[in-house]
Amino acid sequence: MPAMIEPMTPKSDYSCCIIGAGPAGLMAAERLAQAGCRVALYDRMPTPGRKFLMAGRGGLNLTHSEDLSRFIDRYDTASDWIAPLIQSFSPEDLQNWSASLGEPTFIGSSGRVFPKSFKASPLLRASLTRLQSNGVIFHMNYEWQGFDNQGALNFVQSNGDSISVKPDAVLLALGGASWPKLGSNGSWVSSLKARNIDIAPFRSSNVGVLIAWSDYFVNRFAGAPLKRLIVRSGGIKVHGEALITKSGIEGGAIYALGPELRRLLEHKNDTEIFLDLRRDLTLEQILSRLKQKRGKLSLSRYLTKTVGLDPLSIALLRESALQKKSALSEEPENLARAIKSCSLTVSGLGGLDRAISSAGGIKRTEIDERMMLKAMPGIFVAGEMIDWDAPTGGYLLQASFSTGVAAARGMLEWLDKNRS
Repeated sequence: MPAMIEPMTPKSDYSCCIIGAGPAGLMAAERLAQAGCRVALYDRMPTPGRKFLMAGRGGLNLTHSEDLSRFIDRYDTASDWIAPLIQSFSPEDLQNWSASLGEPTFIGSSGRVFPKSFKASPLLRASLTRLQSNGVIFHMNYEWQGFDNQGALNFVQSNGDSISVKPDAVLLALGGASWPKLGSNGSWVSSLKARNIDIAPFRSSNVGVLIAWSDYFVNRFAGAPLKRLIVRSGGIKVHGEALITKSGIEGGAIYALGPELRRLLEHKNDTEIFLDLRRDLTLEQILSRLKQKRGKLSLSRYLTKTVGLDPLSIALLRESALQKKSALSEEPENLARAIKSCSLTVSGLGGLDRAISSAGGIKRTEIDERMMLKAMPGIFVAGEMIDWDAPTGGYLLQASFSTGVAAARGMLEWLDKNRS
């Protein structure tokens, strides 16, 4: 049986306000309440955990089971500062927490970790029940409006009424700017910029690429899967799956290229991705097959018969040629190279309204080791408000939970120091 997470040693009854009822805010609320704090949790949505529930559609991927050093590397430029937070509340700790709520986990074939129920809703319900039993008070449909001149928190309710509160410590866990319909719309940026907090602009992350398909291709292949795919851009190569959309391609293999594509698109209007349409064959093997006599076969039937290309792969070759304003070459050498490296022009990334997550947010230089804003004593931050990025696969949720734990610990340390 997994070990239960030990509650923090109870302190005195500090009043703590958390804004944002996502993974980071809910985890911090649990830790603070178990430490004896009076916790009030505010959110602009009618119910908690809206984005968490959306993340669980198709299976809640809580975290990943890979080696911890490799796990931390997934955070790219943020890995140095995020490493101690994840080491302090690790993937194993997150699995134990889930089990303590009656949701044991299992490791899938890809190394991803899921609750055995495979759903987000049972885990969220159990978490909310624990929070309520620990005295956490939920204030839903309260939208944060910023600070007043005395540093109090201003809220407006959905009915138009306004309130101000001034707790002993505050955690901002308002999320980034992706999936705004679920609550995290980035509206908090202006309030913190007014306090001279340096914030990196939000950019789409874990989102599809934009490709100008022909009408024929969209009508025939939108919604078609790309399985066992190898795709590369710049110096990055990714194995995975993807999906053709009306506006481009999306899916895990594409999302993993996001940081590289963002870097490339910063300096020009478009860039390219390259698909390996027969990952199980070498260039030489394909070329050998293409030297077979074609006879009266159409090019499409010939490619199906000799190389085993399906209609979608053949259509992708034609789209690639069309983007270059040329016909698909029928020379064996050129065809073989195109099959192993089918180039597609990417004009951009999908918008924040379609993105699973966002890059950008409060710069790490603005935050101390306790997760407190250096310029605003008593104001702490966690989750996707901070400028970090990660691929799908459990890394986003893990870092959100881990930063929530770190912020709660930092709040307690600061409160003890300032109360004494």
